[in-house]
Amino acid sequence: MRKLRYQGWAIAWTGVILVLCCVKMPASSRSGFFFEGFDKLVHLGFFFVLTVLLFFGRILEKGKYDFRFFSIFKIVFITSSIGVGIELIQWKFFPYRSAETWDFVCDMLGVMMAVCSYIVLHKSDYHEKKA
Repeated sequence: MRKLRYQGWAIAWTGVILVLCCVKMPASSRSGFFFEGFDKLVHLGFFFVLTVLLFFGRILEKGKYDFRFFSIFKIVFITSSIGVGIELIQWKFFPYRSAETWDFVCDMLGVMMAVCSYIVLHKSDYHEKKA
């Protein structure tokens, strides 16, 4: 429970993702704002931000950048579980939504983008401290 207090933003963002992924969206052909594939871009963005917030909570908890494979693995596992959970919820409980493999793929692309960003930032921080 002590670790969860650093993950408040990530938990709140997960709630936002859950709500927004379960509301009925307008058909893409009726609106000029939504385009084909807009849903996939939204999934990518949602999960990029979620992963960044999870890393941010981890940095707050440790007080520094902490590059450990197991920590990264846990964050990827958590975000993939959330992604699968959202797709299952859409499939089972909301007839106007559908579970799509490409939504999950875009979720994981957002996660991988955030992981790569974290690694690059960690490496740049590491090199600055050595100089």
